[in-house]
Amino acid sequence: MNEDAAPPPPVLVSPPVGEPLPIVVDSPHSGRWYPPDFGAAAPPALLRQGEDLYIDRLWANAPQVGATLIAAQFPRAYIDPNRVLADIDEALLDARWPGPVSPGPKTALGIGLVWRLLGAQPIYDRRLGVAEVQRRIDRCWAPYHAALAAAIEGAHARFGSVWHLNVHSMPDDSYEHLKLPVKPLADFVLGDLDGSTCGAEVVALIETVLRGHGYSVARNDPFKGVEIIARNGRPAERRHSLQIEIKRSCYADVQRHAPGAGFARAQQAIDAMLGALAAHVRGQIGDATRAGSAAHR
Repeated sequence: MNEDAAPPPPVLVSPPVGEPLPIVVDSPHSGRWYPPDFGAAAPPALLRQGEDLYIDRLWANAPQVGATLIAAQFPRAYIDPNRVLADIDEALLDARWPGPVSPGPKTALGIGLVWRLLGAQPIYDRRLGVAEVQRRIDRCWAPYHAALAAAIEGAHARFGSVWHLNVHSMPDDSYEHLKLPVKPLADFVLGDLDGSTCGAEVVALIETVLRGHGYSVARNDPFKGVEIIARNGRPAERRHSLQIEIKRSCYADVQRHAPGAGFARAQQAIDAMLGALAAHVRGQIGDATRAGSAAHR
């Protein structure tokens, strides 16, 4: 199932090409390297259903506009970077967890910090040891968050602002997975925790570009955002964080676990959106620089 024999680093950071801008794009769920100590009983085809299939490739041109692109190399079913450390599913452990435990709604669905279920099917036929889970935190979760924090804090320190996009894909039956009333799923879902993590003008800009390319767009339905944007989005401090989900059938061949017929079109729309965001960011940091210069005259 692994594409390479040798283990990759847990996180791949692609720096800006040319002039850097305070834009950070992170893909926490597109990892395709399955560690040999995973010890899952579920078959590989089932495990791969948890991947945000090739989202890192869909957003691969982000550095061309001056953004930093961060991508997990490990699978989210192994350990999920988009969960708080206390989101522990104690039903999965063979002993009491030594740290704080505060399971959230995702844990109730079997998809907490370490996943127990994929759909309705168990991932393991065993309990996990506390030390085993701690190793996953130390080797994967912590390095991912360290890399993301370094990029976001570095951009904010240099420019006084940062725009962060947390990018994902969603299965076409997302409402069913979430046990919500079923209705048509938009092509893209923009999540800002109900307006709390990203400036409204940024969300509107991105929505306008995507709609202009013929895609349907929803906000916060059914995905509002989870740990990563909650941790990083504080618009009052000029820290904008937006979760972007794309429906898998828009770009992927899910049955073959490969890019699909719509991949090029979806990437074109994303590239246009990144270009529009880069232009917006240049204007914002230019205005801030001019305001700062005027204040010191």
